[in-house]
Amino acid sequence: MLLSAAADILLIRHAPTLAAGQLAGRLDVQTKQPAGETLALARRRLAELAGGPSRVVCSPARRCLETAAALCPGMAVIQDTRLWEQDFGAWEGRDSATLPDLGPLNREQTAAFRPPGGESFLELATRAAAALTEFAASGPAIIFAHAGTVRVGLGLALGRASLGLIFEVTPLSATLLRALPGGEWSIGFVNLSLTGGAP
Repeated sequence: MLLSAAADILLIRHAPTLAAGQLAGRLDVQTKQPAGETLALARRRLAELAGGPSRVVCSPARRCLETAAALCPGMAVIQDTRLWEQDFGAWEGRDSATLPDLGPLNREQTAAFRPPGGESFLELATRAAAALTEFAASGPAIIFAHAGTVRVGLGLALGRASLGLIFEVTPLSATLLRALPGGEWSIGFVNLSLTGGAP
C-alpha cells in the first residue's frame, strides 16, 4: 500500500502492569496508571509529540485501553485485534525467571521460535505490520499497544522483522515511525519516556 504523503505513527507502550515479572502476552492484566502531576506531564508530552489531531488506535488488551483512556481522555478509540501482543501459549503467566533460556538462539532463530501453543515473533510481525501499514495509509495516528507491537514497527522500518528484537521498549514510552511515499519508513525516535527526561 503506497502513500501519497508522509504519515507519522506514534506508538505508545501501555503503562506498567500489576503482573510485574510475569509473561503477559494475551493475559488481560490491569495497569498502574500515572496520577497527579505525572499524569499531567504524560498527557502534555504526548500532545507535544503528536503535534496535532490524530486518530487513537488501540490493542483490545485492557492494559492498552486503560492507558489510552488515561492519556487521551474523551477521544474515540479504534480497537484492532492485530495489535495484540505475541501469544506466548503455555508460557503465559509464568514468572520470567522460570522461562527456558533462549540464549543459544541467534536473532533470526529467536524471531522464528514459537512457545508451546503460542505464536512466534514473526507471526506477530505478519499481522501487526499489516495493521500499522494500513493505519499509516489513512494519515497520522497514536497507537497504544505492546512492546512486541512496537518492535514490529521498528523491524518494519529497518526492513527485517527480527531487527525489531534489538530494541528495549519500556512502559509508557513513545516511538515515532514515519511512513513515507513509496513504501519506505523512517524512525524518528525510540523508547522516549512520557513521564521522565526531556522530550
